[in-house]
Amino acid sequence: MYAIRTEALTKHYSVGFWRPRPYVALDSLTLEVAPGDVFGFLGPNGAGKTTTLKLLMQLLFPTSGTAEILGRPVGDVSVRRRIGYLPENPYFYDNLTAEELLVYFAGLFGLTRHDARARAARLLDEVGIGAERRLHLRKFSKGMIQRVGIAQALINEPEVVFFDEPMSGLDPLGRREVRELILRLRDRGVTVFFSSHVLADAEALCNRVAIVAKGRLAAAGRLADLNVFRVRGWELVVSELDPARLDRRRAQFSRVTVIGERQFSLELPATVSPEQIIVQLVADGAHVVSLTPVRDTLEDFFVKHVQTVEHDRGLGEPATTR
Repeated sequence: MYAIRTEALTKHYSVGFWRPRPYVALDSLTLEVAPGDVFGFLGPNGAGKTTTLKLLMQLLFPTSGTAEILGRPVGDVSVRRRIGYLPENPYFYDNLTAEELLVYFAGLFGLTRHDARARAARLLDEVGIGAERRLHLRKFSKGMIQRVGIAQALINEPEVVFFDEPMSGLDPLGRREVRELILRLRDRGVTVFFSSHVLADAEALCNRVAIVAKGRLAAAGRLADLNVFRVRGWELVVSELDPARLDRRRAQFSRVTVIGERQFSLELPATVSPEQIIVQLVADGAHVVSLTPVRDTLEDFFVKHVQTVEHDRGLGEPATTR
């Protein structure tokens, strides 16, 4: 059984007043997410990510196609208690405190007052909300509201959690804390499905990803397969190298960058054995600082596939809405 599954999920809108025409937000999306996966749903702004999440939450209804969560149709009431959801721009009643809000949501799931307060306190600790939890939400920054939104998505200890741009509005410390939280959820066996246009988040967290563009699936699979990790060359950083000795070997490098006095970054093509070059440079008196493979990144893959889909659909077609 898949934790999340969609089959040819499609959403069209009618746009225009005098002569309405179909507006393709999502085009035959088929996805399968295994239990326990951290699944990254990636795409540029306007690719169809938020539309997909709203269809899974039944905030929208599809034009065609089907979707399942935990083996049941998305509209099944029994599934609702087992999932959590963070919308892209969470908004809460701002006269409540963060603590009161979470206790309220916990009560909707049937927790006693005592258990609700204990769980709210634990989750606010996890997302980094300290003494501010007793302030009214209207005094919170966007990043703090985002943290509270993550906590409310977890208040029922869900088996599957959906995050729509969970890093939005967070400072670097907040981003790191949310990444650590997602990894803890993974370790507990929770399936995490999150959308993002920030590729570094997916590289740091996901074991599987899907890339969408113009409402259409561009690629999906294990991150290691999609990212390919093909070595395009090597970056060798050395110090204490005599520039005159370097000049004699310059033809071996595709690029030489001066970092500091007698310190250089040397780029080697993939066809060259870095071990042999290192032996030669050490013989010339150089100290090796680092050797790093230069690989294709998820961003390279992302750009290539987005451009392919956009080319296939044609620039004259209406863009995806959400």
